[in-house]
Amino acid sequence: MHAVEVQISSEFGQLPSKAELGRWAMAALHGVGREVPPDPSLPSVCLCLVDEEQSRQLNAQWRGKDRATNVLSFPANVAGFLGDVVLCAPVIQAEAAEQGKALFDHWAHMVVHGILHLRGFDHDNEEAAQEMESNEALILREFGIINPYESL
Repeated sequence: MHAVEVQISSEFGQLPSKAELGRWAMAALHGVGREVPPDPSLPSVCLCLVDEEQSRQLNAQWRGKDRATNVLSFPANVAGFLGDVVLCAPVIQAEAAEQGKALFDHWAHMVVHGILHLRGFDHDNEEAAQEMESNEALILREFGIINPYESL
């Protein structure tokens, strides 16, 4: 059975519960439909909620981009552990407000997006992006969340 650990580094105002974060992560781990098949061999993950400075430092160190970002995924090379998904709470909250999205819908999208990166999905080219976005939409639909790419 997969396990989802949630670590919160600071107080961030309104956040999804650890149970909600875990449900979204589990859905992305297990997949929905044929495009993201369930994989019972997948190990545990950790969701790390951080502030803008922590996100900026990680993004600068690992991606060479000196700014905070909404989500970063760090695959692990450890048996039984898939990796970390680092979620920047202030960036996610600001994006939801700027884009007119329901806050927890945007949180769900970022969790699913990060987990799919750990599972090997990416958006480096148009074909890969379409596949990843389609999978995100399928998973989010299970929670009654509209396709986030159609609302942009």
